[in-house]
Amino acid sequence: MSDDTTTGPPDPGGVWVVTVWADRDYHDQVLARRAGEDTAAAGEFPSDLPPREVRLIAEETRIGRAGDPKGDDLPEIDLGGPPRDPGVSHLHAVLMALPRDRWVVIDAGSTNGTTLNYAEAPLTPDTPVALRSGDRIHVGAWTTLTVERR
Repeated sequence: MSDDTTTGPPDPGGVWVVTVWADRDYHDQVLARRAGEDTAAAGEFPSDLPPREVRLIAEETRIGRAGDPKGDDLPEIDLGGPPRDPGVSHLHAVLMALPRDRWVVIDAGSTNGTTLNYAEAPLTPDTPVALRSGDRIHVGAWTTLTVERR
């Protein structure tokens, strides 16, 4: 299933695409970090959730889950489900385009943090981190977003 978010013409040098998927390895890492704690907050892993793709064309792409029933604050990458990743904040992270076809990820002060490429330490909130094609952004309890330049 493709969620093709476009707001302008594709970059002649290529298109950046985010693949959103339920990552069993990341979920296991989250559970291991919470050993001895209540792991129910990590939720049950959704083994039948198909990956979806989002083209990054806008200068800013918000990652989170919808909170306003009227839909006024919908993030461009909505992780509200179903199934809903229980560890994702309303505004969890932001992808921002920089000149020369580069992207950064910024943790937006999320409750559970954002990590990159299975790192243990979360990103510092409100601090841009440069992305390379193939990087994996981890949010919530089991969601991974792989960014690729195609």
